[in-house]
Amino acid sequence: MGEFTLFSPGDKAPNNGTYIEDGVNSFHMGIQNPKKVHLEKGQHFPETSNHERKWKKMPK
Repeated sequence: MGEFTLFSPGDKAPNNGTYIEDGVNSFHMGIQNPKKVHLEKGQHFPETSNHERKWKKMPK
C-alpha cells in the first residue's frame, strides 16, 4: 500500500514538508493564490480556503 497523495483538513501529515492546496479543477483552471503550510510529521492539516480543496505535498 502506497502513501496517500491528497489530504483532508484534520488529517495528520505523514512526513515533514511543505504542503499546498490542490483542487478538483486545478489541472484545467489552476488555483489563484493557494495556501501553503509547512508541517512536521504528525501535525494536523488546517482548513482549506474552499471545501472542494485538499492538501498535497509540494515537490522539492
